[in-house]
Amino acid sequence: MTAESESYEPDGGGYGPQPPRPTGLLDVLSVAAVVVDAAGRIVFWTPQAEDLFGYTSEEALGTYAARLFIQPEHLPAVAKLFAEVLETGRSWAGAFPVRHKDGSTRLTEFRNMRLLDDLGDVYALGIAADHSLLKRVETDLALCERLISQSPIGIALLDPDLHYLLVNPALERIDATPAEEHIGRRLRETLPLPDIDTIESALRQVLTTGTPLLDQYHVGRPPADPDHEHAWSLSFYRLDDSGGRVLGAAISFVDVTERHRAAAEADRARRRLALVADASTRVGTTLEVEQTARELAEIAAPELADVVAVDVLDSALACRRMRRPDNGPELFRALALKAAYPSVALRAADPPGDLAAYDGDRLVTLCVHTARPVLVRHVGEHDLRRIARDEEGTSLLARAGVHSYLAVPLIAHGEVLGALDLKRTRNPVPFDQDDVVLAGELASRAAVAIDNARWFQSVRNTALTLQRSLLPDHAPHHTGLELASRYQPAQATSEVGGDWYDVLPLADDRTALVVGDVMGNGIDAAATMGRLRTATCAYADLDLEPGAVLQHLDKITCDLEHYIVTCLYAAYDPRTRRCQIANAGHMPPALSRPGHPPELLELPAGAPLGVGGIPFGTTTVALDPGDLLVLYTDGLVETRLHPIDDRLNVLLGFLDEPSRPLEEICDLLLYGLRHPDDHDDVALLVARVL
Repeated sequence: MTAESESYEPDGGGYGPQPPRPTGLLDVLSVAAVVVDAAGRIVFWTPQAEDLFGYTSEEALGTYAARLFIQPEHLPAVAKLFAEVLETGRSWAGAFPVRHKDGSTRLTEFRNMRLLDDLGDVYALGIAADHSLLKRVETDLALCERLISQSPIGIALLDPDLHYLLVNPALERIDATPAEEHIGRRLRETLPLPDIDTIESALRQVLTTGTPLLDQYHVGRPPADPDHEHAWSLSFYRLDDSGGRVLGAAISFVDVTERHRAAAEADRARRRLALVADASTRVGTTLEVEQTARELAEIAAPELADVVAVDVLDSALACRRMRRPDNGPELFRALALKAAYPSVALRAADPPGDLAAYDGDRLVTLCVHTARPVLVRHVGEHDLRRIARDEEGTSLLARAGVHSYLAVPLIAHGEVLGALDLKRTRNPVPFDQDDVVLAGELASRAAVAIDNARWFQSVRNTALTLQRSLLPDHAPHHTGLELASRYQPAQATSEVGGDWYDVLPLADDRTALVVGDVMGNGIDAAATMGRLRTATCAYADLDLEPGAVLQHLDKITCDLEHYIVTCLYAAYDPRTRRCQIANAGHMPPALSRPGHPPELLELPAGAPLGVGGIPFGTTTVALDPGDLLVLYTDGLVETRLHPIDDRLNVLLGFLDEPSRPLEEICDLLLYGLRHPDDHDDVALLVARVL
């Protein structure tokens, strides 16, 4: 009697016989079954027995088993064991050497037991497998079990529908769920990863294609440590049996949190260094306090904070020394406000330009009083009251989701100027000590720039005030002339200087027109200009010719240490319509006549005032009604990029219509020739003959 194996699987709409194929561990082991009657003859022989012992069923059936494959020296032992099994019914298991058809001896693993049929006849059933193969499988199974149970790598086995079949202890620790609670549940019910949809999609792809997906990087917060981010490297494999049937999938979880944190920290350090480097080039590009504060706020948001404010003490802006810190209130001027995205937190802050008094218990006040950073890692309701300016601001900050706060003092040369105010809303990570260090670095760089800007602005304002106080408020009417004038200071603080113009009434309804330029900058140049202007007024009252006036001014200038001055002096007589002009190294005046192209008057250039000993000639120019005379300082036409002749031609081009209103001509010249960042100041005097 032989045994044939046949399997049944779906075939189209029903079930039908399919070719046999291995389906599990027994097929891998090729377990053989042999039945022997009480006399020792073989009555049942499986195909696996043929593979194991080498004899076909025709050769084996009806043959005495002991004679077929037992060596003679083992016959007594085998007979004894056979008799005990049949008599007692106790099974026997062990390894025994058997003879293969090819003559070799092979160690075979046996399981023997007694069988009874319905007639009471006794048989012996022997289950046999190759001993070496069985030992290898046992070793592999033991090794797999140890590896799975003791491995630090999380392992999960899933069925084709992605339900858990098995998990190891390492995975239990990852998702904080006992192994028995996994079984039968879906992957997404326990796995603490936000991109579980991506993981399930990848697993289905692996189940379909059989191609593993290795080292897939995923980040999440496990239930065992919900306050910290962890990272795992996931690999997905399809599980097939020896016949190619898909059993399910396996996932391995390798904890790479330390590597992830190290990489994140390295990336954070790189970004911080880049931020500091960026700040060194972007903060303090101008000598303007407000612009510097805006640059600081734009650097800090969103890299460092979601909402950034820069507030400076009003006393610091006024260049007054801050009084000794106490617990009292402070008056702040908001200079800059920046948010990484639209937020109601902006409505809780002071708009740039506003003044706000903050009591001593406010955190920003505490920051400037102590000259130390104030860090609130986790902001509570009580903290919001100390951050906001009022109750409405407290409510707005709460709505915005402010959860972490940092204020860093702006300190330059030992003086506290204000504070850099930082808040986090969308960024879930609270401020830490690294943020304090970075914010302090940004604040210190910006504070030096703000300090320079405030002092330069103070000096500039002083120079401008002096300069404007020295410029004339000429009478609205001068006989025979229509006049307009402008003074425009340089943008750079240190270059506010000594350009001036003047309109002086002379005897017999004559008028003196004066434009000059003290070579130098700042308050000293402005003061020197004031002295020369006063002297010019005095000599003009003496009714001297223009050349003689310049000769006297030259003597005075020689007595002024290290100063050189250019000057143009013109005296117009409305009765004769003659204009006498003398030049001391100054730019030539421009003349525009109706119906004629504009021109530069050809005058003896003369030496600048202060050279000494050089006479100044006087040139007489006839002027007709409608003629336009333009006197100016070199700041109107000189640049560092263009030839002076080209710039003078551009000047003449703007004077092609002398009939324009004089105020319009002044604006046209200034806006057409000047750049906002030009380094020199300008004095401009335009006269039209009536």
